[in-house]
Amino acid sequence: MTEAKSSAPVADQTQMTPIASADRTLQLEINGLLAVKESLNNGLQDQFKAAVETILKASGRVIVSGMGKSGHVGNKLAATLASTGTPSFFVHPAEASHGDLGMITKDDVVIALSWSGDTAELSSLLAYTRRFGVSMIAITSKNNSALGRNADIVLALPREEEACPHGLAPTTSTTMQLALSDALAIALLEARGFTAEHFGVYHPGGSLGANLKYVRDLMRKGNAMPLVESGINMTDGLILMTEKGVGCLGIVGQDGELVGMVTDGDLRRHAQDNLLELTVDQVMTAGPTVVSPDILVSKAMEILSQGKINVIFAVEEGRPVGVLHVQDLIQQGVV
Repeated sequence: MTEAKSSAPVADQTQMTPIASADRTLQLEINGLLAVKESLNNGLQDQFKAAVETILKASGRVIVSGMGKSGHVGNKLAATLASTGTPSFFVHPAEASHGDLGMITKDDVVIALSWSGDTAELSSLLAYTRRFGVSMIAITSKNNSALGRNADIVLALPREEEACPHGLAPTTSTTMQLALSDALAIALLEARGFTAEHFGVYHPGGSLGANLKYVRDLMRKGNAMPLVESGINMTDGLILMTEKGVGCLGIVGQDGELVGMVTDGDLRRHAQDNLLELTVDQVMTAGPTVVSPDILVSKAMEILSQGKINVIFAVEEGRPVGVLHVQDLIQQGVV
């Protein structure tokens, strides 16, 4: 994927400690990222904008291809695009000439990754797109390569020193390809107005999927809510609070709106005040923090954490429609 470059003698490299070697690798890759950033702001911006506009206008999908380490980066790009609102999949260039070219239509856009731009396995894909007028975007380091000369849009990356001391193993170059790929995917995400809610449609599993659920999906509803009317005594309130096992008691007025909330903390604060002789109104915290049932549970977790509280009511037009405990979120994998 890369051309060998002059480097310090191997003997000198072997004298490096593991930490020194790691530090050198990271610095070289940082240099590569800075070079990509500089290039994007000085010379590459028009081509990058054209790539975004071409993909946005396409009625088909984005087909990503690349060989070797470039192919691994391409696989990641295709997966990122597909999960952020741009239908995409990866076609292996070696398989393309054995029937997989049939996956590509004239409505699609092809993104081909090749550091040298002269990867032999991409030749059939290149010829196919030219023959049938399929838009092709190249991510390469050589404008004058076969890929660079024939692609419709060339995202030309600057050539920087590989972290490999021999200049052979793709390291800095793949980091640069990956960064530019991510920049393209995120630019498309933002151009499409792709939201966290949209993200949840494509990520229903795991902790990410849990964070993208709504409070309405996880809250306890109906008879599971510990609700009592204003004015009742704490003896009855404690019985219901214990029965529901949520760790709180919601107090509603005659109009059904939530006016206060009794928590374990309120009980401790009034422990010396003949608690059982008081009414719930005398013990409750008035105007408690509440949430809408239509916010993401990740936001609800943030509110709970910031308020240092364990339980919260969800309300609509002031009336409680559910209650959510921090343990409910933890059990679902929300972090």
